[in-house]
Amino acid sequence: MIPLTQTDLLSHADYETQRTAFRQEIIALKKRRRIEVGPLVTLIFENRETLRFQIQEMIRAERIFEPAKIQEELDVYNALLPCHGELSATLMIEITDDDRIKSILDTLQGIDRSDTLCICVENEAVFAQFEAGHSKEDKISAVHFIRFSIPEAVTIMLQSHGTNVAIKIIHENYKAEAHVPNPMRKEWLKDLKS
Repeated sequence: MIPLTQTDLLSHADYETQRTAFRQEIIALKKRRRIEVGPLVTLIFENRETLRFQIQEMIRAERIFEPAKIQEELDVYNALLPCHGELSATLMIEITDDDRIKSILDTLQGIDRSDTLCICVENEAVFAQFEAGHSKEDKISAVHFIRFSIPEAVTIMLQSHGTNVAIKIIHENYKAEAHVPNPMRKEWLKDLKS
């Protein structure tokens, strides 16, 4: 995907006037790009618009005005854009019981290994590549950035409406599977063509 630049962003004043409508568009978009895999894990597949929204919100919340600081935000979020033939997602481990966050996260050590999370298209499995630096030997983060390098043959299979598509997590303490609905597949295909 084409990286975001400062010309893609709205000024503070313009963003404030357009924020409500922009948020509604992004909520609808993220609904098509969000999937729960079991009771604890949610993935949101990112694209230029989801990341542009996050940048605009960060600039708004942090009151960032300096072009150099805005560029720093762009650099951080552009790193999350999928490259050609890739899907990119934010993985969140969502634990609502504050008293159990650490103990549950401890049981999920290793969920960020290269053989635990995959997109399955019929009999083909494409495993997630986790961004480094979000876990240590004794501690795992609740948020991860992941990529899937999708082979052309799998992209072709995704185009067929009858193809079985799922996201699976195969971890010793967490096994889950979610069927990928057609609206999400359509979003993926747009990303893969970018």
